[in-house]
Amino acid sequence: MLGTIVNTCTILVGGAFGAIVREGIGDKYKSALFNALGLACLVLGVNAALPNMAKSEYPVLFILSLAIGGVVGTKLDLSGRIDRLNARLNAKSGKENNSINGLVTGILLYTIGTFSIVGPVLSCLSPSQGWALSEPGNTYLYTNATLDLVTSAVLSASYGWIMLLAAPALFCWQAMFYYIAYFFGEAMPEPMRVELSIVGGVLIVSSGLSILSIKDCKTVNLLPSLLVPVIWFSIKALFS
Repeated sequence: MLGTIVNTCTILVGGAFGAIVREGIGDKYKSALFNALGLACLVLGVNAALPNMAKSEYPVLFILSLAIGGVVGTKLDLSGRIDRLNARLNAKSGKENNSINGLVTGILLYTIGTFSIVGPVLSCLSPSQGWALSEPGNTYLYTNATLDLVTSAVLSASYGWIMLLAAPALFCWQAMFYYIAYFFGEAMPEPMRVELSIVGGVLIVSSGLSILSIKDCKTVNLLPSLLVPVIWFSIKALFS
């Protein structure tokens, strides 16, 4: 679990730094940060989705996932709930800040991808388990921690202290995969990881489009899409 703890701490450190310097950043520089963040989301999302599409055993599953997830999310009005929560926060602070959507974007950036899914599994299954910083099984997580340090600083400089809430979300996400590996071995099939990366990558691209004010795809309504591959492979395992 050391790799996950290090990764969580880097988000807290980077987030705290970004939130502290945020007050001293002028509006035009904040605008530049939002542009940089939006472009980064587009690149990271495409990078997560496209390489895995070539590995997919079910090329249309991600389409069905997005369609089903989008319908479920719209029915539950997830985006509307977030917007109303943002409005209440803005009313209390007296500032216009889409912070809850920023938090969702941050959690997606931190949790979706090979490093954050496979990393905890390798950390658990590494033959040299322990708390040494040099433990090879933690290499993915240390790499992820380095990336998240920079990302969290930029996100917090854009959205503020609320971004620190993404740290416990990342910890729970990685801990889940760590203990799945601990109790069941390599229980998560590679095809499921591939499909989650594709769907997650699309959601990150969707967040980038929204940040850049190109198209509001209501990413929050699409979040249930991540459950569809899990349900699909769980059902498949029951009948195999």
